[in-house]
Amino acid sequence: MTEELPRRHATLDEVAAMAGVSRSVASRVINNAPHVSRAKREAVERAIRKLGYVPNPKARALATRQAGAAALVISRDDPEVLTDPFFAQVIAGVASALEDADLHMMLCVAATARGRDRVEQLVRSRVVDGVMLMALHEDDPLARIAKESQLPVVFGGRPVDFEPRWYVDIDNVGGARDATDHLLARGRNRIVTICGPLDTEVGDSRHRGYREAMLLAGLTPLPPAEGDFTEADGAAAMARLLKAHPDLDGVFAANDNMAAGALRALRAAGRSVPEDVAVVGFDDLAVAQIADPALTTIHQPIRDLGREMARMLVGLIAGRSSSPLILPTHLVKRASS
Repeated sequence: MTEELPRRHATLDEVAAMAGVSRSVASRVINNAPHVSRAKREAVERAIRKLGYVPNPKARALATRQAGAAALVISRDDPEVLTDPFFAQVIAGVASALEDADLHMMLCVAATARGRDRVEQLVRSRVVDGVMLMALHEDDPLARIAKESQLPVVFGGRPVDFEPRWYVDIDNVGGARDATDHLLARGRNRIVTICGPLDTEVGDSRHRGYREAMLLAGLTPLPPAEGDFTEADGAAAMARLLKAHPDLDGVFAANDNMAAGALRALRAAGRSVPEDVAVVGFDDLAVAQIADPALTTIHQPIRDLGREMARMLVGLIAGRSSSPLILPTHLVKRASS
């Protein structure tokens, strides 16, 4: 008589595969956690019955500590930042990736002391499974909260003053260098830059790219005019640069909003674009296409930035290892240069 081998127990991965859901969704159904659609819950329950799945008690105890949510924290003190086209695209990318993983998104704008306290409470109470941080300034208190957190934290863009373990960033230096090289190739040699806040990594990196291109061309970089990435600041910075350097013939603005403001200031000063002054922006937002003239700009994959941040965080929550990611940029030529 042949001895029967002991029956192998079904695994959580097999339940998820049969139900057509992610492992984390299957885990939340098994542990009766919230934030799962009725259709997915029923699919998992059918797979459990068919496979005869029996949860491991230790794994179940661990899974019940999951919150089923992730937080996107933007270090800005103006709630209207959420209407900025850049952050709107980042949020859309984050939301799509978290939806794929069946995680809810919590959104926080926190640059004031009160806002930071809320974020710290959020992290310590573990009502989220992980955090994404964006737009940090030098010595930003949110960085301390991230370092002390027991939760996985993914940075959107690197902080100025330290290198985090996990981040998704854009090739800001390379993009700014390409923008300046394009102006140089157009025969411009009195090129100025409207940079972002220099106490942010994005502001510093794009300024550094401009300087590198100018120095490699054997030209002296001119002092930047600093702005806060708004159209109004771009116009004000352009006016200051025209006063300081009336013979300027090229402008690299560190984002499209400030480039649009620069176009307005140049027009008010009687300068023709691109005949008198060529202008290049950064981001490739909708404003670049509707500007007059349409803006040459550096395209960056903004929605992918949000999506990859969220995907990295989802992997970390699930216990998978990850490495930093730098997304590429490319020049989009239009009428302003």
